[in-house]
Amino acid sequence: MLVPLSWLKDYVDIDVTPDVLEKKLFDSGFEVEEAHEVGHDISGVVVGLVTECEPIPDTHLHVCKVDLGEGEPVQICCGADNVCTGKKFPVAKVGAMVYATAKDHVTVEGVMKIGKGKLRGYDSFGMLCSGTELGVSEDMYPGAGYNGLLVLPDDAPVGADVKPILGLDDWIFDISITANRPDCQSIFGIAREVSAILEKPLKMPALDYSECDTDKKLDVTIEATDLCPRYIGHYVTDVHIAESPAWMKRRLALVGINAISNIVDITNYILTELGQPMHAFDEAFLEGDRINVRRAHDKEKIVTLDEKEFELTTDNLVICDGVKPVALAGIMGGLNSEIRETTTGVVFEAAKFARDNIRKSSRALGQSSDSSARFSKGVDEYATVMAMKRALHLVEELGCGKVTKLHREAGLNNSLEPRVFTASIDKVNKVLGIEVPTADIERILKNLNFAPEIKGDELTIHIPAYRDDMENYPDIAEEIIRMYGYDKVVPTFLETAKVTSGGTNRKQKAELKLKRAMCQTGASECIHYSFFSPDDLDLLGLPEDAPERKAIRIINPINEDLSLMRTTLVPQMIHAIKRNQKRGRLYGRLFEMGSAFIPKSLPLDDYPVERPTLCIGVFGENEDFYSLKGIVEKAGETFGLKFRYAAKELPFLHPYQTAAVLLDGEEIGFMGKVTYEIQKAEEMRVSAYIAQIDLSKLEKYYEKTPAFTPIPAFAEEARDLALVMDKNVTCQEVEDVITSACRFVSDVKLFDVYEGAQLGDSKRSMAFTLTFTPAEEEFTSEALDGYVHKILKNLNNKLGIELRS
Repeated sequence: MLVPLSWLKDYVDIDVTPDVLEKKLFDSGFEVEEAHEVGHDISGVVVGLVTECEPIPDTHLHVCKVDLGEGEPVQICCGADNVCTGKKFPVAKVGAMVYATAKDHVTVEGVMKIGKGKLRGYDSFGMLCSGTELGVSEDMYPGAGYNGLLVLPDDAPVGADVKPILGLDDWIFDISITANRPDCQSIFGIAREVSAILEKPLKMPALDYSECDTDKKLDVTIEATDLCPRYIGHYVTDVHIAESPAWMKRRLALVGINAISNIVDITNYILTELGQPMHAFDEAFLEGDRINVRRAHDKEKIVTLDEKEFELTTDNLVICDGVKPVALAGIMGGLNSEIRETTTGVVFEAAKFARDNIRKSSRALGQSSDSSARFSKGVDEYATVMAMKRALHLVEELGCGKVTKLHREAGLNNSLEPRVFTASIDKVNKVLGIEVPTADIERILKNLNFAPEIKGDELTIHIPAYRDDMENYPDIAEEIIRMYGYDKVVPTFLETAKVTSGGTNRKQKAELKLKRAMCQTGASECIHYSFFSPDDLDLLGLPEDAPERKAIRIINPINEDLSLMRTTLVPQMIHAIKRNQKRGRLYGRLFEMGSAFIPKSLPLDDYPVERPTLCIGVFGENEDFYSLKGIVEKAGETFGLKFRYAAKELPFLHPYQTAAVLLDGEEIGFMGKVTYEIQKAEEMRVSAYIAQIDLSKLEKYYEKTPAFTPIPAFAEEARDLALVMDKNVTCQEVEDVITSACRFVSDVKLFDVYEGAQLGDSKRSMAFTLTFTPAEEEFTSEALDGYVHKILKNLNNKLGIELRS
């Protein structure tokens, strides 16, 4: 926010240099992003009196003698049409710095140094300047917009620096205001802080005005009080539209606002001075003598002041007269009620609108303004009431209308009286970690207008209506320390603090161990937002009653794609695979360890469960269901666990390539091939496979001590078996029968799956490697054959499986 020093001085007697003020603002929590003198590029320019002015024959030039208050007048050649004897103009002496201009004396191109020159044979020792060459516009100084020399006042001292005369010695502070301090989004708001910082009295802006009678009628109503808790309207008659005075135009120019007309400029002035957006309606175009604040009707239309037409929804707030919308609330007025040169009656509006509604409407419609930016950060009702009084005072001060007695307020009209809050000084000091003297606490809070009362350890403050950010004793601690000085904070331990050697805890160590295990499989870690879109749940084809759809909706999402807190990591893994394939990477392994947010109930009445989750995604021609299964098993082996698998159906996974992941009989996750429909919707070029595991089910095993197994005294033996079975027989069922049939089988690994015409439509072949580990003696061939025969017999009896010939 731009803050001119000269404007601040209206409210506070500032007796420190701009540099010192910048540091004090920074020390009290206000970052000054930039501070510069208005005329920082200009130097060596003084007031010159033209004592002689003779035309140069056959040219438009004049050769002048100019008194600079330094003895003999200097000779300067000038081509301006308004140069003449007896007038005073800005003169850039030799060595001065001014803005270089194009031939039309309008475009500022850069800074140039003035040197000695010669024109048509005449020496020239300097330059008579226009407003453009000094970086001064018509709004900043009357006459500066003329395409010629800038005429200075007759009483300007000859030889004096022109900066104070033109206001170029003013300073502009560009201050970054944090989101919790909307009360400081104005010149007066910053002045309140400067007053406290410098411990100087705060001067209030003039709010007085006189009123006259009127026969005009006006009814103000609010239908959407949830979006507009207070609305004020006041009628001004006998309006005369004209230019604003020079002082107002200059101040608006310093903060980057162009002057338009006195009535419009007053609303812009109030926005900058008090931080309250206002609007002025031409009373002649308000039908029905009525103003109604309501939600827009669906597909209702409005044309705003910038001549853009918008189709509205019920989420948008509008200001209506008795017939039609006349303003897009908090964003921009309607073209049908704008202030014109013929305007004779004005209804001023000052209101408080819900910040979230204005922000969402502005974003959804793609329409922004200074008002919407301010409302989006928050406006307090104290400023709303004060702004209307200030605007009416300015109407009277500028003589641009008569303030009538017709004043209407509607809404909840919350109290503007200070809120009383009591806190413990001891608690405040414990937050800070230091003991701030009671006298300093009282002094600081008094300077901040909190009217403190201290009785022993009890601190009572009266919070002004404009300080919505003050809620609890830590807020009081923050106010005290920023004025007392952050440099006075010394390192101290919290009451429950302990000295430790640092390091990671049990859970962090386990998570790191699991991440390293995933990386050992060739997978790369992904990190995604904790939010997803309702469309992601639709992509998965989840039914309406699916638990994943019971997601927490964000009140103020960045956009609709990030409007829900995720209940599953699958959609984002699918999108990650899609992005990789879109960029030409057609193979890969990915994993993410993050939280899924599971609400205990909706709407929320307690914090959701943050369930730690592992999601794995693989894709490529060499990846399949079983390669994914190997990575899942690696996750279990990391903690000495062996997972089991069972058939499962999920709408987003292939019906015949989906399995539930089981641990001790409890389902802890799932794995499978992404359906062809999703692959097509995501424009994937190769198949993708997804697994998700609930890591909260593994936490009790994080400290499981691995059991030592001695190396077998005798050599292990391996046998490969190709088995033919019905397609509905699962790999897990086969492994279970094999291990139960022979106690010497220590490992079973699937290494091939085959389906083809040779086996028939209902059959498939699975090939396994069986590892036999001897216990007390070396295996003989006869013994191994017997074990294999027993295994085959059990497979045939229980699952109808035959050895493939």
